[in-house]
Amino acid sequence: MIATPIIFVATYLVVAIGRVPGLRLDRTGAALIGAALMVATGAIAPAEAYRAIDFDTLTLLLGMMMVVANLRLAGFFGLCHALIASRAHRPAVLLIGVTAIAGTLSAVLVNDTVCVMLTPLVIDTARGLRRNPVPYLLALATASNAGSSATMTGNPQNMMIGSVSRIAYGDFAAQLAPVAVAALAIIVVVIVVVWRREFLPAARIEAGEPFVVVNRALLVKTLLVTIAIIAACFLGVAPALAAILGGSLLFVTRRIKPQRVYRDIDWSLLLLFVGLFVVVAAMERAVLTPDRLAHVRDLPLNRTMILALTTAVLSNLVSNVPAVLVLKPLIAHLADPRHGWLVLGMASTLAGNFTILGSVANLIVVQGAERRGVKIGFWTYFLVGAPVTLVSLALGILWLSR
Repeated sequence: MIATPIIFVATYLVVAIGRVPGLRLDRTGAALIGAALMVATGAIAPAEAYRAIDFDTLTLLLGMMMVVANLRLAGFFGLCHALIASRAHRPAVLLIGVTAIAGTLSAVLVNDTVCVMLTPLVIDTARGLRRNPVPYLLALATASNAGSSATMTGNPQNMMIGSVSRIAYGDFAAQLAPVAVAALAIIVVVIVVVWRREFLPAARIEAGEPFVVVNRALLVKTLLVTIAIIAACFLGVAPALAAILGGSLLFVTRRIKPQRVYRDIDWSLLLLFVGLFVVVAAMERAVLTPDRLAHVRDLPLNRTMILALTTAVLSNLVSNVPAVLVLKPLIAHLADPRHGWLVLGMASTLAGNFTILGSVANLIVVQGAERRGVKIGFWTYFLVGAPVTLVSLALGILWLSR
């Protein structure tokens, strides 16, 4: 009872900060150390620790990473870059294009990997058109978060919610896709207002046709597999099964070495999940006893606004994936768990737009931009992220309260 909360708080503190000052210990390492300490101190037995790992979530995430890796190798993201650059004759059209493509791809694929692939392409497009890359990168980061809220395959926290809640894929999308579309529109409006000097003059911009290397056979095969995965999910096939089957079938090729796909898989993210599953399960076992959970139905978390705001605040303190893990045992004991899961998915994802530290996708864009000489400061992001989050969250709360 003493060691467990200390290990839990220490683990989440490192996860929130990102690393231990003076050490090379990162979020994944902290989660794995926390899990090992929970077992070593007897907070959770080894057999229980293994059972705490949600392999459905890990399998779904791994399968989607395989698909995204093949799309990259096929040149799909380069084609997206060419599509935007060749048709964006006004700055506002370029902004809408970046927002729409980032949001749409993030709804189908994993938003973190979409940001990895699109960040350098957005910078190259903006520079090629002689525009400031910053507002378009802000659109990429915020749109990837907003768009990913639409489906269970959009981001890691929704994958986890889908696995635990057993809500049908189509039902989840029907409830949250309208919120995601509204959030994308809000992003465009806010960025145009905040960066009005970039967009309101409405200067005409021209760019030549970008050169893109495409592996046509691999591209067609991967797109067909992606469509099949999403269709299977809507037809009731378990998302984890659909994703891992589709991703595995893409290894049947004569052109691409498997090692090239393995290099694109974010193994550290998968290990982060493993560690956090065990840490949260140990905390739940030690602190959230059946007697205490029996009182959850009486908590104000049953109210949409209270749950959404609680989720949003916690998501910005420790990031959205750890926040969902912390709230997971409470949601299962609410009077209406299904509604609670939907609110949790909506709020944890949209809240990621509040600050740079709100989601991994934001950090990927900011760090990727910095490596290419584009600086996005905390307040630069906050001027867009804060109003986008507050307005989209308010609309999400109204939509789910109806």
